Amino acid sequence: MFENLMTGFSTLFTIEIMLMILLGTLVGYFIGALPGLTPSIGIALLIPFTFTMDPIPGLILLITLYVAAEYGGGITAIVLNAPGTPAAAATSFDGYPLTQKGEAGKALTVSIVASAIGAVISAILLIFTAVPVAGVALQFGPAEYFALAVFGLSLVSSLSQGSMLKSLIAMLFGLMVITIGIDPVDGVVRFAFTNDLYSGVPFLPALIGLFALSEVFNMIETSGQPQKREITKIKGFEGSLTALRKIKLTLVRAPLIGYVIGVIPGAGTTIASLISYNEAKRTAKDKESFGQGNPEGIAASEGANNAAVPGSLGPLLALGIPGSASAAILIGALTIHGLEPGPMLFTRTPEIPYSIFASLLLTAPLMLAFGLLGVHMWVRVTLIPKHILGIIVGSICILGAYAYSNSMYPVWIMLIFGVVGYIFRKANIPTTPVVLAMVLGFLMEVNFRRAMVVSGGDVGFIFSQPIAAVLLVLAGLSLFVPIIKSFRKPNNT
Repeated sequence: MFENLMTGFSTLFTIEIMLMILLGTLVGYFIGALPGLTPSIGIALLIPFTFTMDPIPGLILLITLYVAAEYGGGITAIVLNAPGTPAAAATSFDGYPLTQKGEAGKALTVSIVASAIGAVISAILLIFTAVPVAGVALQFGPAEYFALAVFGLSLVSSLSQGSMLKSLIAMLFGLMVITIGIDPVDGVVRFAFTNDLYSGVPFLPALIGLFALSEVFNMIETSGQPQKREITKIKGFEGSLTALRKIKLTLVRAPLIGYVIGVIPGAGTTIASLISYNEAKRTAKDKESFGQGNPEGIAASEGANNAAVPGSLGPLLALGIPGSASAAILIGALTIHGLEPGPMLFTRTPEIPYSIFASLLLTAPLMLAFGLLGVHMWVRVTLIPKHILGIIVGSICILGAYAYSNSMYPVWIMLIFGVVGYIFRKANIPTTPVVLAMVLGFLMEVNFRRAMVVSGGDVGFIFSQPIAAVLLVLAGLSLFVPIIKSFRKPNNT
């Protein structure tokens, strides 16, 4: 293995490969930061440009873009409360409140350092565990996926801020939204009064509306109020060392969570970031500070979603099973270059997977350097007056939503969810459970019904599967223990 890894590193130090890594990083930052252009869209757009390339530089360009785009989504999530990628939604929970406090530099620095550490740790884990860990993912059937989704939804008790009832209302709203469209099992149309809704409510435009557009409405409302504008005293990496030291455990734990979630096909970076964020909040002594600008929340989200990227490459390269939508597109890129992902890839052309492994280790420091150098530039966005910033963010929202499918339909969805998000803000209803439900609700429904088909309608089948049973027990503890504790507190509201 070490010999193959050295071979992989030796292929990188050419002008062509280094240019591909540099180009992939810059394009990935841009694509990730612009709401609507997801990593999968970016990879799909660049695949045609790799047709004439050799396999190694072509694949390294695409994978570097994939890694950088996941971090890029956190930039706008922190500065503008407009997550560039779905996985960056959890980053905005604490990133944007820090920006509002005048500490955008601190938030950006923590996010890029956590992203780089997550990418490196996950890449190392990928090198040593790609083949055996991918085998574990094959044991996940409908029962296990259903239990994983239930476990994710149970996190609403930890992600809630203030009233548990309001958090449950938000979660139920998200679950109702994902029932719109064609039934994934029976093919029956549900709650769709227009043809566009047959495919369901598009997640990314809804996410842009809930977070970014609702913030635009808030900017418009408060634009006439006096505002204090000053650049934070936190300058670059050195000024954030204290914050990083305090969250060193999260900087290691988040990549481990992200990698494991990334390996599971279909789980993806969004679920990884949400679960990691919840775990950080659950184990923190100052739980109430989460959502108010706690750097640990940023590190938990960014470390996990960036670690999930190498994790998703494990089953792709070792078994030919994509761990995410972006990884699925990468399978097409491998096929175009005449390569077949799976065990034979490691035996016939070991230079391919090990060059990819080496590029992941090399991309992280480059990504860190670009991120730290750009902190001062991105922080200055916070100096723009609210009414101008609202116009800019609103324009980005519309552009990002339109780019989702090159039509006005996702723009209308974004506007509707922007109004819903604004109303939720006024009613102090958190929007985080809505995101959680929209991400996990479909996974829960589809796999429960598949499990019922496999078992002939026997619900006990799910509890008979060891992995599923453990996840359901953990879900019960995660949901009900905080509720019981809240009832024991005096003067609980």
